[in-house]
Amino acid sequence: MATDITASRGAVRGDSGIVQPVVRRIDFSDLRAALAAGWADYGANRTDVIFLSVIYPVVGLALGRLVYGGNVLPLLFPLAAGFALLGPFAAIGLYELSRRREQGLASTWRNAFDVLRSRSLGAILLLGAVLMVLFLIWLQVALGIYELCIGAAPAASVGMFLHAVFATPGGWALIVLGNGVGLLFAIAAFGLSVVSFPLLVDRDLAATTAEKVSVAVLTSVRAVRTNPVMMAAWGLIVAAMLVIGSVPFLLGLAVVMPVLGHASWHLYRRVVVR
Repeated sequence: MATDITASRGAVRGDSGIVQPVVRRIDFSDLRAALAAGWADYGANRTDVIFLSVIYPVVGLALGRLVYGGNVLPLLFPLAAGFALLGPFAAIGLYELSRRREQGLASTWRNAFDVLRSRSLGAILLLGAVLMVLFLIWLQVALGIYELCIGAAPAASVGMFLHAVFATPGGWALIVLGNGVGLLFAIAAFGLSVVSFPLLVDRDLAATTAEKVSVAVLTSVRAVRTNPVMMAAWGLIVAAMLVIGSVPFLLGLAVVMPVLGHASWHLYRRVVVR
């Protein structure tokens, strides 16, 4: 069970006069509880959530086609990994559904769009734009690494693509270099967003848009610094589930993304004092 290490109340006032949320130290039981609660939320809203979540694989493949053209094979793994960058922003509607269920309110898929009326919408969109830029940069970097290691010519078939990646020196260089660079992008995005979006959905911070983003991001960074091992474990869980969800052709994301979205809300609840 999480224990408060900073204060007994849900927020403190910083030097700037803006209320700063308080973070807790968590353990593995909190990660398990967050995943279980996320699965329960998914089950309670399954029909509505599946309707919303079909957009994830569709948008992913569309972005891959935009970046690389008709042959998106070289970007399937970068796209799946990249959803870890965009996931917290893409899940804001799921946070709202989890928040409503937590309060005992009935919900339909339409309630996921209640965040559009949030007084923190400007901050949510601004932080989302930052993650989108990071995501697009990652796709271009991943494409550059692929062309450096494998070549620019498109693979003639799935079999030839897999052979090039897993059975050639260039393919192994791609795996090592791509994963190393991708890890840096993931760490940056994770630190910025692991609790920032749920915080913006949950609370109306009395501040300007830029100040709201600053408070949310700093709270997220403090959450990671307070719980480095647990947050690293959570990042590995997210990465593993996204890889599983990327097979076949990102279709599994229609289930994995909503479960992770709901679970992220409950992780936020365990990390940030109410």
